[in-house]
Amino acid sequence: MLEYVQSFRSVFAACRGVGLERAREYVSGLLVADKGNMLRMEEAVGGADEQALQHFLSNSTWDETAVMAQVARDVDRCLGGQADSCLILDESGFPKKGEHSVGVARQYCGQVGKVDNCQVAVFGVLNCGDKSSLVDGRLYLPKEWIEDRQRCRKAHIPAAEYRTERTKHSLALEIVKAARARGLRYRWVGCDAFYGKNPAFLRALQAADETFVADVHKNQVVFLEDPCRTGVEPKGIRVDEWTQRRPSKAWKRVEVRSTTKGLLRVEVLHQAVWVWDGREKQAQQWRLLVRREVDCPTKIAYVLSNAGPDVTVRRLAYMQAQRYWVERVFEDAKTEAGLGDYQVRGWRPWQRHMALVAMAMAFLLQERLRHAEDLPLLSCRDVTSILKQVLRGRQMTPEDVARQMERRHRRRQQAIESAYSRQRLSEASGSS
Repeated sequence: MLEYVQSFRSVFAACRGVGLERAREYVSGLLVADKGNMLRMEEAVGGADEQALQHFLSNSTWDETAVMAQVARDVDRCLGGQADSCLILDESGFPKKGEHSVGVARQYCGQVGKVDNCQVAVFGVLNCGDKSSLVDGRLYLPKEWIEDRQRCRKAHIPAAEYRTERTKHSLALEIVKAARARGLRYRWVGCDAFYGKNPAFLRALQAADETFVADVHKNQVVFLEDPCRTGVEPKGIRVDEWTQRRPSKAWKRVEVRSTTKGLLRVEVLHQAVWVWDGREKQAQQWRLLVRREVDCPTKIAYVLSNAGPDVTVRRLAYMQAQRYWVERVFEDAKTEAGLGDYQVRGWRPWQRHMALVAMAMAFLLQERLRHAEDLPLLSCRDVTSILKQVLRGRQMTPEDVARQMERRHRRRQQAIESAYSRQRLSEASGSS
């Protein structure tokens, strides 16, 4: 932990000599405290002081944007530049009480599955295979905040952030732009239907030469012929209606990837389509992928992508399926790195907390990769459980750690093998 935090020495150099130590205490506290508030950090991390940590987050002189940028580059060194590297965009909500936390409002919160009093932020996650980590996060300011300048000033929000309303889609595009500016190396951008349903968002990605794989809603209209070609009558069709008209034999079964519960198999339809808003001089020729679960045929995803013809249908299905990992990152970040546990109300302390959470997640990623050969099943929780014992004073030898991980991973491997065995038996009985 200390070695990783020290790599940020230049970023925290302006904090009068104590910034690096406070950063270590805060990041350690995120990973080992029962709750991510500073009183619990003081109790869990030797030498930490609640008031000093509060000052570090709210008033000290360090650049949280520079921290996030270095985290992004660190994660890229681990996961970027590979065939499966992708940038996944998604939002997450944080339930809050009261009206004073920056950006808080009654809005949809995915964590509770309904409209609630919460903050919402858009995040960028770099993914490769089954490894992912946070590389960016932008707080969304609802309209009621944008229209209340006094409230914005009280929360110390920079004027540039509230002069005009910035949608979640525009924040997502900022994350993509920043990722490229920071040198992140990924092959495609993945997102869910909230982002995919926005025509301007997808066209902006296209204009930026980004390959995207975006879920869309079932009422998305596509054209089976170029609607802008002379002599063609523009006649669109909803993607769910097109799907319903396809014969059962048109569905192709593909194996997407291995999971801890067996092989993930899906059935897909694929079609080259045109998307047109009625105003463009030229329609966009993209690809439509329809995916349904083998065990739950009514669970259907509709996907648009501008991936080139060299990308096979199976590969396209794999690319779409990688969006799964963003939810795992949010789960790990909230349970193991204090993503949603913070005692700050102002704009800059919120940004700083998120940058330090990203640091903590990058550290967990590096530890998992460092031990991947010997401990392929090492999880974020495994790493934090060891840290908690070490930082709370328990003397653990390397042999103690190895025995503990061996017991955990033996049970985990047995569960995986059992899931694959059940899958094989189910398939065998179904074919007999």
